[in-house]
Amino acid sequence: MTSTRVNGTEIHYAEAGVGGQPLLLVHGTLGDQRSFAAQMEPIAASGFHLMALSMRHCWPGTWPAEGGDFRIDTHVADVAAVIRALGKGPVALLGHSRGGHIAVRVAERHPDLLRALILAEPGGELDESLGGKPAAAGNANAFTKAADLIEGGDEEGGLRVVAEHTGGPGAWERRPEDRKVVSRANARTMLGQRYEQRRPYSRASAAAIRTPTLFLYGANTRPNFVANVEALSGAIAGSRVVVIPNATHGLPYENPPDFNAAVVGFLKAL
Repeated sequence: MTSTRVNGTEIHYAEAGVGGQPLLLVHGTLGDQRSFAAQMEPIAASGFHLMALSMRHCWPGTWPAEGGDFRIDTHVADVAAVIRALGKGPVALLGHSRGGHIAVRVAERHPDLLRALILAEPGGELDESLGGKPAAAGNANAFTKAADLIEGGDEEGGLRVVAEHTGGPGAWERRPEDRKVVSRANARTMLGQRYEQRRPYSRASAAAIRTPTLFLYGANTRPNFVANVEALSGAIAGSRVVVIPNATHGLPYENPPDFNAAVVGFLKAL
């Protein structure tokens, strides 16, 4: 594990395949660099230099007394700053879930930093221009409930709320212990997510993305994630969609062989 200091904070990351084409990976809610353990060596073996980030305050970082800087916009700025600090030139950027939302915003605001964009079930909501409903606030409601439970001392209860929000009833109980360890290590980041100010996706901003883009979603995932992929892929010209079999929202760790093959195939074809 190594790190770089950007925007007043230390960003830690895991590496594999040093010397290959740069591929930055951004984890989702309750994740950290370990969320991509099943991607590191297999994709690196195909000629890529993988750098899996732990976003600010995520493991091995710690949650501060005040978490007011745990915002989508702050994380977007951090990713852009990391790319510049590493000096690797335009990189391929892969984001999963909340990390996919961050990756979309990086592509919107810093297109010069990217050569490719890979979005695995990007989290967030759609505005009316993409078929979303004004009253939709599922993420905010679930995250607030989870944060309140965690802040009140019921960490397991809060983590269960988040798991069921993305994976349906019983999702926390079905989750492998190694993934639960990662979630527990990042539980207090939910205190920041309830105030993260995540804006809905819009057709105009998505249509402005010119970076070659691949979307991935699990064949057994929840409908809202499919809706996000369908809406955004329809707005980003030339984007591709690959469905990962035998997977839900946790597609990078539920079916690594097919997930990794889709990523490598897309990047090799550029």
